[in-house]
Amino acid sequence: MQRRPFVPLLAVTVMAALAPGLAAAPATATPLTRSTPDVATAEALRPYTQQKPVWEGCGADIPAALRCATLKVPLDYRDPGGKKIDIAISRLKTSAPGKRHGVLLSNPGGPGGPGLDMPLYLEEQLPQKVKDRYDLIGFDPRGIGRSTPVRCGLSADENVLLRPLRTFDKNVAWAKSVADKCRTKAGDTLPHITTRNTARDMDVLRAVLGERKISYYGGSYGTALGAVYTQMFPRRADRFVLDSAVDPKQMWRGMFRTWAPQAERAFQRWTKWTAARDATYGLGDTPAAVSKRFWDVIARADRDPVVVDGVPLDGAGVRELVRPEFYTVRAAAERVVKLKEAAEGRAKGPAPAEEPPSEFDISAAMAVLCGDASWPRDPETYRRDSVRDADRYPLYGDFASGVVPCAFWDRPVEPVTEVNNKVPALIVQNEWDSQTPLVAAQVMHRQLKGSRMVTVDEGEGHGVYSTNPCADSAVDSYLVTGRLPAADVTCQATPGERRASSSLPAPGPLL
Repeated sequence: MQRRPFVPLLAVTVMAALAPGLAAAPATATPLTRSTPDVATAEALRPYTQQKPVWEGCGADIPAALRCATLKVPLDYRDPGGKKIDIAISRLKTSAPGKRHGVLLSNPGGPGGPGLDMPLYLEEQLPQKVKDRYDLIGFDPRGIGRSTPVRCGLSADENVLLRPLRTFDKNVAWAKSVADKCRTKAGDTLPHITTRNTARDMDVLRAVLGERKISYYGGSYGTALGAVYTQMFPRRADRFVLDSAVDPKQMWRGMFRTWAPQAERAFQRWTKWTAARDATYGLGDTPAAVSKRFWDVIARADRDPVVVDGVPLDGAGVRELVRPEFYTVRAAAERVVKLKEAAEGRAKGPAPAEEPPSEFDISAAMAVLCGDASWPRDPETYRRDSVRDADRYPLYGDFASGVVPCAFWDRPVEPVTEVNNKVPALIVQNEWDSQTPLVAAQVMHRQLKGSRMVTVDEGEGHGVYSTNPCADSAVDSYLVTGRLPAADVTCQATPGERRASSSLPAPGPLL
């Protein structure tokens, strides 16, 4: 297990020694609807909840304090006596057992993000008063990492989820081919790699650890997982922190489609900011001039691809590359300057912001995205939406509404989870988040009626905790005392805090 930089979207944490005698059986999940398939009773799950983890070192290059173990859970909770899969977990004990409140689980986002090493990152960033209160517990969600993995055997060319309108017919063929390949390679497993089942795994983990309740930190996709847990196991949720929240009513196609109108807002803000700094960037002294300069780069790339890190990008490729950058105005201005110079043949273009996700990650991510909720089945629905959204939102509308393998996936085995409860939670959110826009977090806040929300005014980047002292103070206080702020809080960003990544592994970018 290698340590990776703390970047938005997630990793998980740890916990302390078992507390014998505490409730071992998981709570019965709140039924979704009358048509929801029956899941196992507490008695049927007893072989899982009474497991005794064997804690061992996590790897030669991992600090010895972090211990790892493997749990067995049912692949299908409707059939607990059937196939079993592994869930890899980790634990970092509090150094002050006399002050211990419980366990703090976490999730690094994704979907598809491994979280086994998250306790190490949290241990670096949480203040001592918080670390004294918790054993930090990490885990790789089902289908991911050291847990029983899902692999579709995708090629590099197949491993790109959002694609532009100009290749729509090829996109349909790709989407169907990927769905067929995943069904052939992992058809028995895919229907059960879902957020609801991961929440059930978390509750088995809670019981194995001997805890009546769990506390939780989740970022990006991890906020969806945390919210689903509060809906299914409301009496087992203690102190929940949701960092950079998704819209629980838009899982999942709707979340991607929100990227298009929100990217236009970010782009307009960026053109104003950049025009006011024409002496620095030379992209124009009015928002209209800056916008024209950017779209000139796109047009030039369509005629003669811009080479970025050895990869030729046409206009669509450039749009995909820079969309998240526009939420961090300075970084976007610097990137567009370099792209303009590369398009003019005066310099090599900038390298992509992130490494492309591996086939391993995309397979698990698609399983969750396609297994949590039904997607439209008719490819023409995607074509119509892409044409319309490309016209309304030229920066990213066609990408956000395009066809994906979920159009050809098997139907989900359970209805989508409706999040609507009064479980206490603290939501922290930057105003300018490229992956989970502010409007999404506001819906999460409304659906979690017992929640409070901390908004960082003019805050940039995906992932709040460890980037803003005001927001950090609210999170730390809640985790230590269990008391939410009396009202919603607005924090102010400072120039040094408006950045795309934090010192904590920011919640992994939503895909």
